[in-house]
Amino acid sequence: MPDGTPRFAPPEAEIAVSPAVDAGDRERLLHGTHHAPHSVLGAHRVPGGVAFRAFRPYARAVTVVSGGMTVDLHDDGDGFFSGLLPLREVPAYRLRVMYEGTELETEDAYRFLPTLGELDLHLIGEGRHEELWTVLGAHPMTHQGVDGTRFSVWAPNARGVRVAGSFNFWDGAGFPMRSLGSSGVWELFVPGIGEGELYKFEITRPDGSKTVRADPMARRTEVPPATSSIVTSSRYEWGDAQWLERRAETPAHRAPLSVYEVHLPSWRPGLTYRQLADQLPAYVKDLGFTHVELMPVAEHPFGGSWGYQVTGFYAPTARMGTPDDFKYLVDALHRAGIGVIMDWVPAHFPRDEWALAEFDGRPLYEHSDPLRAAHPDWGTLEFDFGRREVRNFLVANALYWCEEFHIDGLRVDAVASMLYLDYSREPGEWTPNEHGGRENLDAVAFLQEMNATVYRRVPGVVTIAEESTAWDGVTRATHHRGPSGFGGLGFGLKWNMGWMHDSLEYMSHEPVHRKYHHGEMTFSMVYAYSENYVLPISHDEVVHGKRSLVSKMPGDWWRQRADLRAYLGFMWAHPGKQLLFMGQEFAQGAEWSEAHGPDWWLLDPHYGAEADHRGVRDLVRDLNTVYRATPALWQYDTEPAGFRWVTGDAADDNVLAFLRYDADGSPLLAVCHFAPVVRHDYRVGVPDDVPAWHEVLNTDVARYGGSDVTNPDPVKPEPQGWHGLPASIRLTLPPLATVWLRPA
Repeated sequence: MPDGTPRFAPPEAEIAVSPAVDAGDRERLLHGTHHAPHSVLGAHRVPGGVAFRAFRPYARAVTVVSGGMTVDLHDDGDGFFSGLLPLREVPAYRLRVMYEGTELETEDAYRFLPTLGELDLHLIGEGRHEELWTVLGAHPMTHQGVDGTRFSVWAPNARGVRVAGSFNFWDGAGFPMRSLGSSGVWELFVPGIGEGELYKFEITRPDGSKTVRADPMARRTEVPPATSSIVTSSRYEWGDAQWLERRAETPAHRAPLSVYEVHLPSWRPGLTYRQLADQLPAYVKDLGFTHVELMPVAEHPFGGSWGYQVTGFYAPTARMGTPDDFKYLVDALHRAGIGVIMDWVPAHFPRDEWALAEFDGRPLYEHSDPLRAAHPDWGTLEFDFGRREVRNFLVANALYWCEEFHIDGLRVDAVASMLYLDYSREPGEWTPNEHGGRENLDAVAFLQEMNATVYRRVPGVVTIAEESTAWDGVTRATHHRGPSGFGGLGFGLKWNMGWMHDSLEYMSHEPVHRKYHHGEMTFSMVYAYSENYVLPISHDEVVHGKRSLVSKMPGDWWRQRADLRAYLGFMWAHPGKQLLFMGQEFAQGAEWSEAHGPDWWLLDPHYGAEADHRGVRDLVRDLNTVYRATPALWQYDTEPAGFRWVTGDAADDNVLAFLRYDADGSPLLAVCHFAPVVRHDYRVGVPDDVPAWHEVLNTDVARYGGSDVTNPDPVKPEPQGWHGLPASIRLTLPPLATVWLRPA
């Protein structure tokens, strides 16, 4: 016999049995409800030799090819083929499948061992697989010496799961997956297919009906409105090692952090990730921001949601390119010295029937209680944070973006809606927790686990909570209990929504009325050190009729711009990190629209008012430049020792003055004047250990569009005590302006 030909068994050994698939298995395979197709299909030792069974719908014939032997299998009908060969052992073999008009030779998917190990399944079952994206989803790989793609999906309620895709003409009948024990995971290694193939999972629900779903762990998707998942693997080679090493040197709350918030699809509409990489880093670097914050980049079906209704939690949106293209953009920002914060949305997900909602026929990612599952505000579903596999899905997702895409920070959206069981719900629409309270204990545990895990695994990353209530300990360590009895949530920073609302309310008043609202500008210092804060002027404040930042200001165009400049000077000097939404850096007058993005034409030199807008942008650049060079403005943001009021009660003058200090005690004096008059010889208290002060920033200078009322010469203190300080200086306060002074 030729070399490699299987050896036949002696005929006396056993009484042969029929190799055909029995009626019960046949029925389950036909209806997509078989839990163990590998136990039936493929090659198996049976009495009398080795039985070969194949399920190939639409095939005309199937032949086993092994060494120099070819054996035609019997056509058992309905796409089943079988044959019994008198062999001692299962040989290496391939299948030759004949269809009408074509012939295909391929490996048999049902001859392979599982691709997931016991440890992976154990960790998934425990909800502790921190690299979940490496085992679930679609992964091109070499398995038992054969190239192909492993598909795996968590669907514990399914009666059966099959893979359908471009490689099988979207008919999953011949590609049933096997259930891996009690883990709820289904798996199939499909030989011969690789990157670029489209796929979905065809799930048989508990009631026997079918649903076709995109992969929850898909790392690449089609461009919406198409919804298929795409087999992918990364070949990107990073160039930001120096950035990653340096970012962990100083904690975020003790470092300069000035953030430019960007909606990537509309910043320059039509640009790809790689085209954005040619423009965005240079623009942000020129303006001096330390970070960008990207509104959600995870895949979402409806652009009008701005990315906040996510269907592909592990896939950057395909609207602008591939996952590697997005890595290229992050890398370009890092190489320009700019950190990347990403909006992350673990609170809820949309109800699209091809995505996560009732994924396997029953509530799975969402809570089983309809009152707990339905988000009252957005028509979406809330995650079931009490289910360990769901927590694992989300915790691993946070790590995925940080580790695979080198993201430097996660701004966690809608934290308040997660923390409270009665969030936007009326009495009778929610159920108290086990202690009778309104706190969502499952969500608290999830946020603590997520933060602790991210900080443990990814040095230098910061997590930021968009949390609008007075929850105790949002930025407290998870192991430190507060007066409420809860450990801290473990975030690095928290958006200061109170400061934002109060200060914008103050600025909206006519200056003549501001003295009656002075407390709106000073109240933030009552609680400034209760958390580590970010001061956010975000996209939410310049949409839905709220008007753009400059348009919130009262008065004519000159006063609006002056107020805006004074406000920005106040914001950059106030304890806390800064965040400014795109378009506001050049005083865009219109609200933001995701359809066309910022009004860049305002900066066209041929536009008559271009200088007005360029002036505000020049101010933002200078604010960032002085800010980064002045540790007093950021080093002690979270410590009371870094701040002292000079005067917080000059309401009649519309004046605020305060000192900021760095770790060495070096001060910066900020004086904010929100009245449209010039005040000459305005006395301001100062320490007596500074021989002279000089003006380092004045929002009223002519090149910003101001009236150019300045203090050009160094100002020497007089021994006259003022504002509770031992010395004082006399300043000229420009109209509607903020002035910064440092020791000369």
